[in-house]
Amino acid sequence: MEPVLFVFFAALALAGGLGVVASVRAVHSALALLLVLCALAGLYLLLGAQFIAALQVIVYAGAIVVLFLFVIMLLHMATGEPAARGLRPWRAGAALAAAFFLAGVLFAALRVPALADPAPSPPQDFGSAQAVGRLLFTRFLLPFELASVVLLVGIIAAVVLAKGALLLRVPAAARPHEEEVRAEVLR
Repeated sequence: MEPVLFVFFAALALAGGLGVVASVRAVHSALALLLVLCALAGLYLLLGAQFIAALQVIVYAGAIVVLFLFVIMLLHMATGEPAARGLRPWRAGAALAAAFFLAGVLFAALRVPALADPAPSPPQDFGSAQAVGRLLFTRFLLPFELASVVLLVGIIAAVVLAKGALLLRVPAAARPHEEEVRAEVLR
């Protein structure tokens, strides 16, 4: 049953990935991305990493895709121009490349002998919150802290850009003390 589920989730992820790339409308691309992320969560479950699968659904499928949809709706990118029908050269090239790729995968799958020994089983606490936390705060502490600094810089930049945009919207007569406030903030 596990190989069947693996093929199902892998095919679902590939179909969603094609939907992300091939969709004309941005909302449809975001929904196809949601399909990809949920399929990856299913693959993580098959690998025995329940914590990673839960994080995948909560953080990526939940928060990030909702953020993408929010930005798409905010920027009015929900509509897209329908593509002209017909066989374009890039579509023919893409179909040819996909055919060669699938032929190579089938050739490699038929030529490689099956593994005699099954893969070793993962450690007992593989994928658990405790194991991820232990690795995150010991071995990967520096990258974790660097990521937090990058996120902090991004948040500060977003606030500065938003405040600048607000100042541009307010007429000059409505902000007579702008220079005093700016000097106070920079002090």
